[in-house]
Amino acid sequence: MLGMLPPAATAPITEPWPFAAILQGWTAMKLETVDIRQAASAADIVYEALRKAIIEGELAEGENLRQDQIASLFNTSRIPVREALSRLEQNGLITTQRYKGAVVAGLSIEEIEEIFEFRALIEAEVIRLAVPNMNTKTLDAARRHCEAFGGEANSAKWGEINRNFHYSLYEAARRPYYLQIVRASLDRIDRYLRAQLTLTDGMNRARREHQGILDACIEGNTDKAAELTRDHILGAGRALMTFLEETRARNE
Repeated sequence: MLGMLPPAATAPITEPWPFAAILQGWTAMKLETVDIRQAASAADIVYEALRKAIIEGELAEGENLRQDQIASLFNTSRIPVREALSRLEQNGLITTQRYKGAVVAGLSIEEIEEIFEFRALIEAEVIRLAVPNMNTKTLDAARRHCEAFGGEANSAKWGEINRNFHYSLYEAARRPYYLQIVRASLDRIDRYLRAQLTLTDGMNRARREHQGILDACIEGNTDKAAELTRDHILGAGRALMTFLEETRARNE
């Protein structure tokens, strides 16, 4: 209460506030500012970390994701964790099971086949739209990613470099919604695709086909680039399904 404050606290202010000096001090301060509107929220940080762990296979199919453990790991409350898990479920990366909670989702052979068929349709169209807009900068970036993919020995990096190659070409289409859908599709099958590339000769085939797609783009041949992209995706899908069928048959 006001009556309980010491006399100095209730004494009238007779000296004017040095506003000029304060403003001068703020002007002189060297601050590294951040646009808060662009800063990642706690939910975004948790979501990206879990998404990366799932698509890279660090979190296995069927693994339980406990909210309290995740919140503790990120030193946050359960609220952003619940938001992140909800987004992961919307994107098909986790499912919620009764009595068990959130678990890493798996895919059936039929679901994988459907995803690859969908990718073949949309990515062929995306690159068809992109080729007329490609410039030297676009092609140079794609060439770097193509070379990096061909020379990378660390299988943990193959998925990311593969995406970088395709995205560097697709971005010229100027279709952000298409790319969002492509990203979501890749998120769901990346962990399986990397296993297939690692345990079969899929890398050699992928390197050759990437170079063919890049050459068609350099030539400005829209139809060829679209056809090669479609064949590349369908071929990878068939190889992956064969690999998974053989693997699951051995484990039964």
